[in-house]
Amino acid sequence: MKLNELSPAPGSNHKAFRVGRGHGSGNGKTAGKGHKGQNARSGGGVRPGFEGGQMPLQRRIPKRGFNNIFATHYAAVNVSALNAFEDGAVVNAQALVEAGILKKTLDGVKILGNGELTKKLTVEAAAFSASAKEKIEKAGGKAEVK
Repeated sequence: MKLNELSPAPGSNHKAFRVGRGHGSGNGKTAGKGHKGQNARSGGGVRPGFEGGQMPLQRRIPKRGFNNIFATHYAAVNVSALNAFEDGAVVNAQALVEAGILKKTLDGVKILGNGELTKKLTVEAAAFSASAKEKIEKAGGKAEVK
C-alpha cells in the first residue's frame, strides 16, 4: 500500500452541504435560517447559558465552599510503590517521575504509609505520614524532608 492508494472508508466522506447557493439547491434564499430574527442575522444567536433574560441556572444555584488558591497540593505516593527501586537507592521527586510512579510532582511529594517496604532506601520528600516514616526507618532506610 502506498500513500496515493489510501482512501477513506466507503460512506465515511460526505460532500459539504452548501447553503445559500440559489433556490434550485433546495436551500437557497434564507439558507435554512428562516425569516428575520436574531438567529437569521450575521453573528446572531445567544451566548451559552443564556435563557432569554430569565435568571440563568449558574446564577440561580447557591455558591458553596471556598477554594484556597494558596493551598499546598502534594503528589501522594504509598510506601509499597517504593519497592520498585533497588536497595540503597536515593528516592526523590525526580526519581519517582523517571520510574513512572508519578506523572507530576505538584507542590511536592508526600509519602503515605499504605503497604510494606522491603528495601533500604533514602527517601527525600516534602512530607511524610507518621506511619510511612516509621516503615522506611524500620526497613533500615532514611526519611529526609526536603
